[in-house]
Amino acid sequence: MRRRRARLAGAALTAVLLTGCAHLADPAPSAQRPGAKAARGTGRDGRPLPPVVDHVRTRDPVVFLTYDDGAERDPRFLALIRARRLPVTLFLTDRVAGPGYGHLARLRAVGASLQNHTLDHLSLRGLPYAGQRAEICGQQRKLKARFGVRPHLFRPPYGGYDTATLRAAADCGLAAVVLWRAAADGEGNLTYTRGAHRLHPGDVVAVDPDRPAGRSLAERTERVLREIERRGLRVGRLEDYL
Repeated sequence: MRRRRARLAGAALTAVLLTGCAHLADPAPSAQRPGAKAARGTGRDGRPLPPVVDHVRTRDPVVFLTYDDGAERDPRFLALIRARRLPVTLFLTDRVAGPGYGHLARLRAVGASLQNHTLDHLSLRGLPYAGQRAEICGQQRKLKARFGVRPHLFRPPYGGYDTATLRAAADCGLAAVVLWRAAADGEGNLTYTRGAHRLHPGDVVAVDPDRPAGRSLAERTERVLREIERRGLRVGRLEDYL
């Protein structure tokens, strides 16, 4: 029985690594209304629980471009970030991003911010606190060792979280849990998790890199940029607002 469970667990992890953050426009039910019922209390280290956001209150005409996992190696994406000076935010999973940390270092050199997306991309909601803390704090240590930076933003895989996630994030030194209000599909078209189906200042936009079919990441990003500009908005640096 133990061997069968181990095989099933291994198969589940393999599926996670192959699919990455699929279905970004359909987050877990607990993540549908960030801040609607803010968690109270503190982590075990006494730190306040981080807010869960998919939108930042601001009058500035900005939205925030975010990317998950760190699997993308397309040099055209790097060239686009450099040419447009885009302050994008990358939420990295060590198991996925690890083989490409050199590429990510080049993205960081042209303005990308590197943040936490766990070690192994497990679905956190429902896991014991200790397991969630190991996933989150472990990636904090990895990114500190690789890049000399300690992230302060966290995105849970698949957008799923619970109170144990927030406590673990607080105890790992993270200041905010970041979801998304808009997501780009395989063609670069935006879908929305809630509210009006158009971009608003302060929206967090997720562009999923794990698309074996459809347009490249650079092409999808360019299409999202055209929609951003059509709305009279620009890309802001998320870390300046959280």
